[in-house]
Amino acid sequence: MNALTPVQQAFRNAMAALSAAVNVITTDGPGGRCGITATAVCSVTDSPPTLLVCVNRSSAMNAVFKTNARLCVNVLAGEHEEVARHFAGMTGVDMDERFARHTWGQSAQGLPLLEDALASLQGRIVETQEVGTHSVFLVELDEIATREHCTGLVYFGRHFHQLQPVSAA
Repeated sequence: MNALTPVQQAFRNAMAALSAAVNVITTDGPGGRCGITATAVCSVTDSPPTLLVCVNRSSAMNAVFKTNARLCVNVLAGEHEEVARHFAGMTGVDMDERFARHTWGQSAQGLPLLEDALASLQGRIVETQEVGTHSVFLVELDEIATREHCTGLVYFGRHFHQLQPVSAA
């Protein structure tokens, strides 16, 4: 691996100061089944509901997402830190075992859904742009489910943190 330039290191340090929701992006189809932990997910518009999802081009799973052309963003709740670690490749667990260790269902479109995710957003990749080291997918959503009264999971300062909901006064 090449050493980072000072600008690249400064960028990474700045991004470590940017809190981000933790998600497991999943897919299944002709290219196979896989999932990855990602924080590079954001809303684009609600007309039609569209997300932006970034996946590293050097990841073997990048091609799987492109082949399947459908994905699900599983927004992780606070109790899902272990799920995040498995799907980030931090635990050395293979892909089949990652899915076996947690309660996964399957959507009508055949996508893996984490049954107790804070939210699941399913859709099709309608556009892909290659930007530097990543593929940027624009995903039009066709199914959205949410769960209330949960803690959230964020990544900040290169560590996972739980967020507690604020109770209404």
